[in-house]
Amino acid sequence: MIHELRIYHCLPGRLPKLLERFEKNTLRIWGRMGIRQAGFWTVAIGPSNHALYYLLEWQDLAERTRLWDAFRADPEWQRVVAESEKEGPLLSNVENMILQPTAFSSVR
Repeated sequence: MIHELRIYHCLPGRLPKLLERFEKNTLRIWGRMGIRQAGFWTVAIGPSNHALYYLLEWQDLAERTRLWDAFRADPEWQRVVAESEKEGPLLSNVENMILQPTAFSSVR
């Protein structure tokens, strides 16, 4: 099992629209495709409250590549993105990292 940390840095004022897109559309599409989320967070105290942090759980890198490529190519997802960004982009940039657990991590 591997985990991917993704950080979506939103343009000012656009985080609510991104959260709405995840809640109403993205999670449903992921469910249909078998993409598993391990949690979502926003920043209550910290350097920026314009970011969404989340973890995805994958069996291995091959599964990640296969499912993520299928998700990005999905016609429904492409329509959702176009609709949610009619008034302009939501994100300034995206970071993603494949995390490796330490020997003493409670999450493997």
